Amino acid sequence: MKEMIENEIKPRRAFLIGVSDDSIDKQEAESLAKELAGLAETLGVEIAGQETVRIREKHPRYGMGTGKAEEIAAESGELDVDCLIFDQDLTPSQQRNWEKLCGIPVVDRREVIIQIFAGRAKTREAELQVDLAELKYSLPRLSHKYIDLSRQRGGRYGTKGSGETRLETDRRLVQQRIHKLETELKEVRKHRAVQRKKREKIPIPACALVGYTNAGKSSLLNAMTSAGVFVEDKLFATLDPTTRRLEIGSGRPVLLTDTVGFIRRLPHDLVDAFRSTLEEVSLASILVHVLDASDPDLDRYYETTMAVLRDLNAGETPMIVALNKTDRVESRDDLEGLAKRYPGSVMISAKNRTGLDELALRMDELLSRAVDCFRFPADRYDLPALIHRSGTVFSEKYEENYIEVTARVDETVREKLREYIVTP
Repeated sequence: MKEMIENEIKPRRAFLIGVSDDSIDKQEAESLAKELAGLAETLGVEIAGQETVRIREKHPRYGMGTGKAEEIAAESGELDVDCLIFDQDLTPSQQRNWEKLCGIPVVDRREVIIQIFAGRAKTREAELQVDLAELKYSLPRLSHKYIDLSRQRGGRYGTKGSGETRLETDRRLVQQRIHKLETELKEVRKHRAVQRKKREKIPIPACALVGYTNAGKSSLLNAMTSAGVFVEDKLFATLDPTTRRLEIGSGRPVLLTDTVGFIRRLPHDLVDAFRSTLEEVSLASILVHVLDASDPDLDRYYETTMAVLRDLNAGETPMIVALNKTDRVESRDDLEGLAKRYPGSVMISAKNRTGLDELALRMDELLSRAVDCFRFPADRYDLPALIHRSGTVFSEKYEENYIEVTARVDETVREKLREYIVTP
């Protein structure tokens, strides 16, 4: 069904258009423009020109005034570009209006990200997730493919023209394909849940590497575990989670997982499609939040990642901030400034393998604090069962007068069982 997605980006020269209003300050607009250029380059598109349009109010036809839209159309003709790329979501009608005005394909930020994901998907699960996002994106955009056909005359009253019939046929086929993909993904998620249960039977805590795309999470996983994960200095180099065993501190084993990077304005379809992948984050015992210390926008990236973590109910999970790529930071004063802005953070360089021992030590300390010993009445079998369902059990023993369980649980369960916590 992929052939139905008419706007798959094939051109090589593009004119990038950003749109800002009173809700976005100048620095944020510049940051988003830089990010859009990075997305385009990741897709292999040559940037012929870039402009950020400041608007006071959005107009339904183009998302901006007609006069400005005509200026952009004229400039795109002068630049001889193959497509326009907008750093915002366009409605199907706006996309159609822009294509009529400019005479070239027009794509929005959501489609750019989807196409990057499509090119990076390697496993069956990632392919299913991307296919699902593509089809959900294409479904409301099918109508403009047959707009001329659906206006054909000749149908009797109460019947539909050939174009509209074909449109409904394709829409039905896409909906059937979406249903099939969702069914397949459910099976994949069941398989992932089984794998997760097997890991939980072996009492090894899990640590997830999280952060903005291209912060260096995969490089860090490789540096700490020799995982051999694909690394590239481009956005979204990693889509599929990779888990490796690592020994930290005095030989404590931990499962370290690399996850898909976050980005501002991440399409909801992709968040929903990658929900099972992101569950690795929500179920982790601790998080290592990787930031690119050399990026001037790292504060914005930190806030974006934290917002996504809160959406995944992982905002309260114990976390270590790892300031990566310190080898690229120009001065010691800059590093000291970062340390003040992010107190308790660890300075590392995955490339030069510096600071990794300190990071491992901090992970060991955090995991040690996160383990509790619970002592339940001998007849309360339901409480150990609750911990087995919701946490990671490290040891369990049944005595005549009590049941003792050493485990790591989330804060909600811990609060519920606080009265049973004892010093082991």
